Amino acid sequence: MTKYTGGCACGAIHYETSSKPVVETHCQCRDCQKRSGTGHGSYLVFSRRADVTIAGEAKDWRVAGDSGNEKLHAFCPTCGTPVYVTFVAMPELIAVHATSLDDPSRFNPQLVTYGIRGHAWDTMDSSLQKFERMPPG
Repeated sequence: MTKYTGGCACGAIHYETSSKPVVETHCQCRDCQKRSGTGHGSYLVFSRRADVTIAGEAKDWRVAGDSGNEKLHAFCPTCGTPVYVTFVAMPELIAVHATSLDDPSRFNPQLVTYGIRGHAWDTMDSSLQKFERMPPG
């Protein structure tokens, strides 16, 4: 069984899971843009937070996303690296930042969310399905 492993830049936070992501996505919402410092955030979403082991203490901050639902963004208090996101309305889900993976080449995006917020200078792969907001559940 292949594991997904990753963490922050300084090594204070590390995670691993043997689960497979339920979706791998780029998100172009304003929150992801501001937090990433670019046009989108990229995530691997796992359906069972309990299956992701996290070592180290992250700090988090809450923000209401474009959907109105609160998200908790976890980051390393030492180096500031964003590591994962959890969702108040869906507490079982956890999304790890693609670039926090020990091997970021494992990220295989499947779709784009909040394409309505995308910028012309942040070009997405045209073969990816693009949703104006969140796809229907």
